[in-house]
Amino acid sequence: MPTKLQKDIIILAIESSCDDTAAAVIKNGHILSNEVASQQIHELYGGVVPELASRAHQQNIVPVVSVALKNANIELNELSAIAFTKGPGLIGSLMVGSSFAKSLAQSLNIPLIGIHHMQAHILAHFIDEPNPNFPFLCLTVSGGHTQIAKMNGHFESEILGKTIDDAAGEAFDKAAKMLGLPYPGGPLVDKYAQLGNPDAFPFPQPQIPNLDYSFSGLKTSFLYFIQKQEKLNPNFIAENLNDLCASMQKTIIKHLLKKLVLASDQTGIKEIALAGGVSANSKLREMLVETGKIKNWNTYIPAFQYCTDNAAMIAMAANYKFILKDFEQLDTAPFARS
Repeated sequence: MPTKLQKDIIILAIESSCDDTAAAVIKNGHILSNEVASQQIHELYGGVVPELASRAHQQNIVPVVSVALKNANIELNELSAIAFTKGPGLIGSLMVGSSFAKSLAQSLNIPLIGIHHMQAHILAHFIDEPNPNFPFLCLTVSGGHTQIAKMNGHFESEILGKTIDDAAGEAFDKAAKMLGLPYPGGPLVDKYAQLGNPDAFPFPQPQIPNLDYSFSGLKTSFLYFIQKQEKLNPNFIAENLNDLCASMQKTIIKHLLKKLVLASDQTGIKEIALAGGVSANSKLREMLVETGKIKNWNTYIPAFQYCTDNAAMIAMAANYKFILKDFEQLDTAPFARS
């Protein structure tokens, strides 16, 4: 943090990796505003349409940034730097955010800071206290990623395990689609699961060695089970929706936590964090805390608003990068995959 003789560090952060246009302002490590504009049009197509997402970002980015600055009571000439999500994500969406950030940084003659989206999810743990102590393990779960990272420092990490095929978030969304639920389906699975019996339908646990994950086989098993039951009873899904959601959710979470427990046992680390969009799932949050009590962990879960895609996490990561003077050149290019 700057001393009284130093200039305040004030950063405008922009997040545009998928279908949410977000902007946040951070001052000396404290979030002043955190604004998000969601895109409803994708509900019509059952998933994010990249071209429509990038067009919506173009429409939303100026208003969202304006609101973020206004709510933070910050003027453009007070900014120390502009931060943006460099990747991974949808390339068209990323280009909208990066182009805007570059242009604004250049016009103000201030530094540009590129942020890795998944790294930002982990550093969201430093927005509010309590903060995890290094080293800590972070289970990062989203629609595109599932991994266990060992964090030795803010930007010093080691991936201990990751999905070899699909991500847990995708498994939730695909299961929802199989059940006829609208997009985004993951939160609806969570909602209906709260009313169901998680032991109603046992689904096979993925058998993957070491600390890696796999969800493609589970999705296939779920699909075949539903198809078989619907042949016997066309109303099977409607009559068993809550139990199906609860059973599928339990299987996914059990797989996630099994590998996290193994990682903790192997490393001896008991500082355990959860991050990413799927960390908003109520049952996953509950089961992490319960497992932590059994295993004598110190567990950390971000506030709900910092779990899904947001610019506050980009701002927090950028704050640490600014202190290190880790800046981007104006010719930096976004990347779709990590």
